[in-house]
Amino acid sequence: MGQEEPPAARRCPGPTEAGARAERGPQRGKGVPAARGEEEARTCCGCRFPLLLALLQLALGIAVTAVGFVMAGVSSSLLVRDTPFWAGITVCVVSYLGLFMLCVSYQVDERTCIQFAMKLFYFLLSALSLIVCVLAVAFAAHHYSQLTQLICKNTLDSCQCKMPTSDPLSRAFVYQDVSDCTSITSTFKLFLIIQMVLNLLCALVCLLACFMMWKHRYQVFYVGVRLCSLTTSEGPQQKV
Repeated sequence: MGQEEPPAARRCPGPTEAGARAERGPQRGKGVPAARGEEEARTCCGCRFPLLLALLQLALGIAVTAVGFVMAGVSSSLLVRDTPFWAGITVCVVSYLGLFMLCVSYQVDERTCIQFAMKLFYFLLSALSLIVCVLAVAFAAHHYSQLTQLICKNTLDSCQCKMPTSDPLSRAFVYQDVSDCTSITSTFKLFLIIQMVLNLLCALVCLLACFMMWKHRYQVFYVGVRLCSLTTSEGPQQKV
């Protein structure tokens, strides 16, 4: 009978292979943690993030637009800057784009040119809405400060307001189609305060939307690079 060959001896892993296995860490399931992490990045409390910001933009934009049109009905001689419905319309347009992007095709990492273009347009339009809302607040505050210093009186179908001075050349503000100056000195002043508050809230929401878009696009990227750099720098260190 021939001699049986001894079984092949098991080769013990060397220090290099053991270190490589320790660096790799435990194996994960296929696709489950990655999909879960991507879903957590895209959702917040069950809703795609930042869906709440787009909804706030829509609600505040509608409110600003409605109050602006009501203010325009107080007097036919009001300037466009004094009835900032244009600010509300701008915010509504931005919110519609944000709702479409966040509810339909939002992804933290852009995979197509269309997604990148939509996120870029949403960021730029939010920044534009921020500037427009700040301008609306400035115009409303300026008009409110003027009304607090004027003395108004009824003249036929209009309301004439002047500074309390004896100078006959002082500037007069005439509000046409106003039967009672109370609608200017009280109601219109209240509308101006409401517009200042609403446009200030719109500006804050648009600023937060710009920050969130920047955070999802850039801060997540740089955090990942930093974590990888720390892992690679700590990995090769071994005890001699």
